[in-house]
Amino acid sequence: MLEKYTYKDGVLKINCLNCIYGSSIEDFPECMADVLNKLIAVKDAKTIILSKEREYEYNFEQTQMLLEIAKIYERITRDLKLFSKKNLVTEKCDRCVSKRMDFLQNIILTKLRNDPVGAYVLLIRRIRHTKVMYERTKGICKECYEHYLNNTLLPLRDLLKETVLIKKSLEFLPGYKVGDRSVYRQFFIPSVRPNFTYTKYQATPPEKAELIDNYQIRDAKVEIYKIPNEVRILYHIIPIEFGLEEEEYALLDQAKRYMARHRPLEREEFASAEVRKSFYNIGLDMLRELSNSNIPEERLKIISNILVRYTAGIGILELILSDDNVQDVYVNSPPGSSPIYLYHGKYGECQTNITQTREDAELLATRLRLSSGRPLDEANPVLDAEISVPGGKARVCAIMQTLSPEGLGFALRRHREKPWTFPLFIFQKMINPLASGLLWFIIDGGRSMLVGGTRSSGKTSLLAAIISQIMKNKRIISVEDTLELPLTKFRELGFNVTRLKSRSVITMVETELPAEEALRVSLRLGDSCLIIGEVRSKEALALYEAMRIGAMANVVAGTIHGESAYGLFDRVVNDLGVPPTSFKATDLVIINNTLKSADGLHSFRRTVEFTEIRKHWKEDPSEERGFVNLLEYNAKKDELEPTTTLLAGESEIINSIAKNVKEWKGNWDAVWNNINLRANILDTIVKTAIATKKLDIMEANSVVLSNSMFHIFSEEVRKELGALDSKEIYNRWLTWFKKYVKEKR
Repeated sequence: MLEKYTYKDGVLKINCLNCIYGSSIEDFPECMADVLNKLIAVKDAKTIILSKEREYEYNFEQTQMLLEIAKIYERITRDLKLFSKKNLVTEKCDRCVSKRMDFLQNIILTKLRNDPVGAYVLLIRRIRHTKVMYERTKGICKECYEHYLNNTLLPLRDLLKETVLIKKSLEFLPGYKVGDRSVYRQFFIPSVRPNFTYTKYQATPPEKAELIDNYQIRDAKVEIYKIPNEVRILYHIIPIEFGLEEEEYALLDQAKRYMARHRPLEREEFASAEVRKSFYNIGLDMLRELSNSNIPEERLKIISNILVRYTAGIGILELILSDDNVQDVYVNSPPGSSPIYLYHGKYGECQTNITQTREDAELLATRLRLSSGRPLDEANPVLDAEISVPGGKARVCAIMQTLSPEGLGFALRRHREKPWTFPLFIFQKMINPLASGLLWFIIDGGRSMLVGGTRSSGKTSLLAAIISQIMKNKRIISVEDTLELPLTKFRELGFNVTRLKSRSVITMVETELPAEEALRVSLRLGDSCLIIGEVRSKEALALYEAMRIGAMANVVAGTIHGESAYGLFDRVVNDLGVPPTSFKATDLVIINNTLKSADGLHSFRRTVEFTEIRKHWKEDPSEERGFVNLLEYNAKKDELEPTTTLLAGESEIINSIAKNVKEWKGNWDAVWNNINLRANILDTIVKTAIATKKLDIMEANSVVLSNSMFHIFSEEVRKELGALDSKEIYNRWLTWFKKYVKEKR
């Protein structure tokens, strides 16, 4: 029997550790009966939790169905009118009292608590039988059967048939056998979680859900379901920790309780791969000792990884963030009230089978405070931070009271663990080879550019790809308020990178430098390529100052919100206070956008404009031909197309680059050939990756090496032939690339 229970804030939590039956309302009649007893005792509940090796949580709707039955049971047993002799038989007859009393005691005192559907079925059968007897008998017995029906059986039936549980069960009753628990499995589907985590997990997909995709990510399997009559897709994740054996659960729970006393507290430790590795090794040694060699070594390694995830990490969110298809993750307030939602690269917005509880939210908030060094409290109800986990990293915006009246909430913008590259964008059809080759040419030309677009349009990702095309002999300085760019990975690839972190315009932490001051500091750090994470506020003035005073000897690039070149101009000038003519310091504006399908159910990211900013205008560039498109998006063909301005060689930005290069000055064909050469190289990388199924050759390490070889071969050909022969450069590069791909495993 169930022994101990607690009731707090509407949550009825029952300890099932000493119960000889299973901890499942839908599977075990004894469990259902004891839960109903507890509901009668507490009078009201919003959630039921059965705690054993795992915790089974029944939500508000399921709890209310049981509470309704509990209230009927209490009502019947309290007033006892249905059990009174005068309701069972007439005054002239008492022969059937004992039989009728036995029947009522069975279905009410026993069946109603452990099998209410079975009790209802038995009652309906008894009503049917009593009606038949009423038709067959005469005199005193006929009156007695009618009295029994009208005063006991039918009132009891009317009570039960108004309950939600019985109403939902009606379609399953034809052919139903009393005692069959399958009907309860249709309505009672608990969220399951092991004892070592607070996260609620829906183990079973909804009825009639259609599986449309599945794949493996690190320590979890992902299943994608289409739900009938729903436009939102279900992202059903099955973590490895929810499939452990009972012995492994007990071992993990024991190890976690010990490790919890030794969690990392220093700020740097949360972002440190070394500390995670240290926790893994310590945990593995501890698990070996605790298991007494009863569990194989391979399983212990899996358990140790799980242990790290729930002690030094952020729990199941780590697995979601390791999915390359996930772009955004949303944890709404109040915690525990709704599942985690996410934006999937292929299926759009999805609902998950995971719900973060209040304890989860508090833990995540604490770790964000420690890792960022920024406050999150009622005086500072917003926190911008970044987190890195195995397989991914994310920018996090956390909110709490007083801004969020219902408590903590989080929005996580996921970034790839590895940097984006032009070949990856070509592979994803966000940009085509010609646009990539043109942008690469302009980057090498050291021009200033802004990447604009709507929210979640891929601005920061494209900025990271731009960095990957900068030659490694250039120094790079970045200024960001939230560290989203993968500069650590670029540093590992041999780039000369210095990173500056500025004050968030939202949190306004006084100990951090404002973005405009950080920008001015960057100008004192030597000749460098300047990368601005996002232009949000007053730093726009400093950025244009940097562009105008000569920082553009190398590429200057940043991101800003805006849906067109004019939208960027309007925002920079009218919202951020930059003088209109200062906008001329921008050479190129690249616009990304999130486009939707005709049915409204699908969306995809595309680069839709390359616009050069010309210099001969005074007030309004849109009216004075200051904006000239070089590439425009063709929706019918779903790709960028060159404009007549570009094809005719009338681009001022390209000509300004060419006039300073001996081999290109006055020779548009040579310039155009070089742009197409770069486009062909990037296109060849993508086609080779697809043909050989070696998709990793589109990653930054291969692309950066390819870029270096392109420049080396260009120098060799120029020295040997006295000109940049595009065909010869491509052939030499292709010979090297084929050998590289062949040797790459």
